[in-house]
Amino acid sequence: MSYNHKHIHTDHEQEAGLKEIQAQLAEIFAKFTHKIPLYLFTQPGSNDHFAQAAREVLKLISEITPKITLEEYDLDHELAQKWKVDRSPTILLDPENFEIRWLGAPLGEEGKILVQSLIMIGNRSSGASEQSLKVLQKIDSPRKIKIFVSVTCPYCPQQAVNTLMAAVEKPKRISLEIIDIQANIDQAEKYAAFSTPQTFANDILIAKGAQPEELFMASLEKMEQQSFFIPDISAEKIETDLVIIGGGPAGLTAGIYAARSGLEAVVLERGILGGQVALTPEVENYPGIPRIGGKTLVEILVTHALQYIRIFPGEEAVEIEKGDPFIVTTNRRRFLGKVILLATGANYKKLDIPGETELTGRGVSYCSTCDGPRFKGKKVIMVGGGNSAVTEALHLHNIGVDVTLVHRRDKLRAQEHLVKKLTSDLIPVLWNTQIKAIRGKEHVQEVELIHTQTGKSTMRSIDGVFISIGYLPEVGLAKQLGIELTGDGYIQHDAQHHTNISGIYSAGDVEGGYKQIVTAAAQGAEAAMAIFEDQMNPYWK
Repeated sequence: MSYNHKHIHTDHEQEAGLKEIQAQLAEIFAKFTHKIPLYLFTQPGSNDHFAQAAREVLKLISEITPKITLEEYDLDHELAQKWKVDRSPTILLDPENFEIRWLGAPLGEEGKILVQSLIMIGNRSSGASEQSLKVLQKIDSPRKIKIFVSVTCPYCPQQAVNTLMAAVEKPKRISLEIIDIQANIDQAEKYAAFSTPQTFANDILIAKGAQPEELFMASLEKMEQQSFFIPDISAEKIETDLVIIGGGPAGLTAGIYAARSGLEAVVLERGILGGQVALTPEVENYPGIPRIGGKTLVEILVTHALQYIRIFPGEEAVEIEKGDPFIVTTNRRRFLGKVILLATGANYKKLDIPGETELTGRGVSYCSTCDGPRFKGKKVIMVGGGNSAVTEALHLHNIGVDVTLVHRRDKLRAQEHLVKKLTSDLIPVLWNTQIKAIRGKEHVQEVELIHTQTGKSTMRSIDGVFISIGYLPEVGLAKQLGIELTGDGYIQHDAQHHTNISGIYSAGDVEGGYKQIVTAAAQGAEAAMAIFEDQMNPYWK
């Protein structure tokens, strides 16, 4: 009986949550200046599961406001021929005015993309920055964009919004196809888009992963992936007390503590907020929360931080000028700050073997959350022996991937409970083994393995290689500033997180030590309190 009560209570909570979301969307949609006709094309017997999911989502959306209408047709209908629709399901958004189509069903992370597309089309406004608009004006020939996304990819909404901005701003020049790789496996294989997001223009790969807005526009204009974007000198300037570079647990926590101390702070994050945490399938060691998805934990942290500070996602600090104040130049604007906190974290460490770089995104991946679903029912290997590698191997196993762990030693470094779970799930481990090379033409096909004790080399047919062997500190800015580093390449600091340059502090994984969420957050808090105390009583005077 108690179970039934709990079940009913959960259903009521879900229903209340759904109504709250509908109310929020209704408020947003009510402000639309234009109606949005949606067309769903399906074909019985073709991707029925995705077709039904798309049907339910769009029906729910269209019921919220009369400004959004929905019509559904078979692929043999004259409208399908008119708009050259040949896949089920396909969604067209206001096709008389825009060339934007969706191949698949907008579920999970893709739901965010759908809402953003409706807002842009309904308001006839992309919200693109002045810098982006200037780049788009340079495009004078057609661009047919294809972006490959997945329901579990947290990077995808950021990049998809970039593509939507372009398609909405220049509808006569730019068309857009948003392609769900699970609903369109053949298309993913044709373009070797096994990692999401990947963006093509005129069938040319112009971007792997998510980019800052202006960087994507530059890539679209140049028709190749750009590595930097130089803003106009007249870019906006923002004055603040503290500029925090890095939007992971350390940076976000520092922002909260700094603001609560009375300091005005901003957080700049060039990639995805939350850093590595956002890509962690499941977190089981954060105090007070026995088990939570990494992305969910990040959302909680970001929501909290936004109550106190301004966050600038997609902003990469490209230069820091010493002075009073410091001047931080990003890909969008300049920030003038009395103090700088470097919470830049660490990046994935690579194997540096033949085939790794060439096949990245084509079967080689560093994110099981992003790319794991694409390998359901296929064989992959997970390289590594620490907590992250074992956690990701377990995640792949749980979503139906045939995964084998490859470790160069005879014992794992992961925590005992993770090792026990690995054993109980019967996930095989290749001990004392390293990968010598990854091979394949369009995508990963095989790996060459070598036994570290016998030196024996073997070949193994495989569909994917996931790599989780640790991280390298992101110290590019630190080197640029002349900040002292440790022998391992991390930022040298004292107990108060001072670097050797007055006014510049550090926190989190870039300092080395334990790579744990709780320690990074603690270091962010410590650094913020040290900064506040130093502002009250400057140690350099």
